[in-house]
Amino acid sequence: MDDVQERTIRVGNSLGLHARPAGKISQEAQRYAASISVHSGGMEADAKSILDLLSLAAPQGTELRLRAQGPDAVQAISSLTRMFEDMFGEDR
Repeated sequence: MDDVQERTIRVGNSLGLHARPAGKISQEAQRYAASISVHSGGMEADAKSILDLLSLAAPQGTELRLRAQGPDAVQAISSLTRMFEDMFGEDR
């Protein structure tokens, strides 16, 4: 049975979840076999889809829940969490 991993993170970069970070997230998410979703309020986005991620319209300070299910769910969540903590290389 595949593990389900969840982690709550906050959007830290000043521009929020715009096209560049959404692209980085989907690119990273596609490296994993796990299905990965990002939840905000009542909305859910496929982390492997830039358009889905942009539809969350998540400004700075938004709390998001990352959820991954699959053989590499632990690695996927920890890698995506690091990207958020690093603010996608922005705001330096």
